[in-house]
Amino acid sequence: MIIKDRGNLRTILLCLALATAAHAQDVAMFRGDPAHTGVYGSPGVSRLPAIKWRFHTDGRVIASPTVSGNTVYVGSTDGRLYAINIADGKERWRFATHARIASSAAVSDGVVYVESYDGNLYALSAATGQRKWQFATQGERRFAGTHLHGSVPVAERMPDPFDVFLSSPTVWQHTVYFGSGDGNVYALDAASGRVEWKYQTGDVVHASPAIANGTLYIGSWDSYFYALDAKTGALQWRYKAGDDPDIHNQVGFQSSAAVVDGVVYVGCRDAQLYAFDARTGQKKWSFDNKGSWVVGSPAVRDGKVYFATSDSHRIWALEAASGKSVFEIPTRWFSFSSPALAGNWLYVGNWDGTVTAVDLTTGKRAWVFATEASRAHAAAHTGKDGTIDFFTEDPHFEPFYDRLVALVEQQYSLGAIISSPIVVDGVLYVGSADGNLYALADQAG
Repeated sequence: MIIKDRGNLRTILLCLALATAAHAQDVAMFRGDPAHTGVYGSPGVSRLPAIKWRFHTDGRVIASPTVSGNTVYVGSTDGRLYAINIADGKERWRFATHARIASSAAVSDGVVYVESYDGNLYALSAATGQRKWQFATQGERRFAGTHLHGSVPVAERMPDPFDVFLSSPTVWQHTVYFGSGDGNVYALDAASGRVEWKYQTGDVVHASPAIANGTLYIGSWDSYFYALDAKTGALQWRYKAGDDPDIHNQVGFQSSAAVVDGVVYVGCRDAQLYAFDARTGQKKWSFDNKGSWVVGSPAVRDGKVYFATSDSHRIWALEAASGKSVFEIPTRWFSFSSPALAGNWLYVGNWDGTVTAVDLTTGKRAWVFATEASRAHAAAHTGKDGTIDFFTEDPHFEPFYDRLVALVEQQYSLGAIISSPIVVDGVLYVGSADGNLYALADQAG
């Protein structure tokens, strides 16, 4: 082909470059890239979507899906990792571990990496699911504390039923990084599983590592946020967040960080959304959520930071430079899901079994997708103010720990979406506590 018009040639080359970049964007790990920005190079789903397909597992889908090539990978609390054809939702293969999978898979060079509650990180063939190697940590556990969330017996140490996620591995320069319930951050050789280094924190590490400019950023339930040299594991800086151990044990980092333009953004159980200088650890600003946890990970793009909260039931947009509010949108219930950005759209899940789409050009809610369980059961738990509350329905409620666990289990009955959505080639993928992985696309017409 001969093109005489150089202006047309430049236009064609630019379009080809943009299309190639969008297609080649590394979405094969939690939050889309090693820096965990939550940005996807795909058209958004602009209207209330139809279900393209759904894939049912025998447990809850808490983990977030990962797409690589023509396959979506997702774990379930049934203990299996599934590989599913993105065209029709048919199973390609499954791999069984010995406990629930609440970790999102990472895919690199034909290998899938995922962590299980059995205390192992698995490396599997992306094509067949055959195990290549596995690495045993010192054992998984949930964060535990006394008088947890105000429960009694006061002196009893209790595992936190809201510690729902495992660390999702990040692959960078042929190394796999992840946190563990044994308190370590690990760096393993991606080909062999050999330990390159490990760093011991003071408690459970279930946040997922973000990597930018050779530095790994991760928080621990010990209430510290760490910056480590990704090659050596050497501590570069750490930051001590707040806590209130005498009341509800609102301590520690469940949220994973996003790193953009030399700034680290991360949420905390102390109700703050933090912005740190990535090089020095100096706090640039923090946004106070008035006692509400920030469990999901922020998404960052075009000078804005987006995140959702638990107790305050909000989706927030802030100015990245200052932390000042741009807009807020109320939701019905807690959100542990991390927002995904695609085109002019934001998507985030909620414990009430819904996914909310926000039009970023207006800062308004555009549509809400609800699972069947949500449509069937949410109204029975919705108050006059439009929000859901499982905790005050019983006037004789006894704040015994066992009751707290039972209430958390009850919340899953709405088809809770605590999985984080991803968007690939105009299709939104998200998991639900109803056991399904959903593929959602614009309805025709």
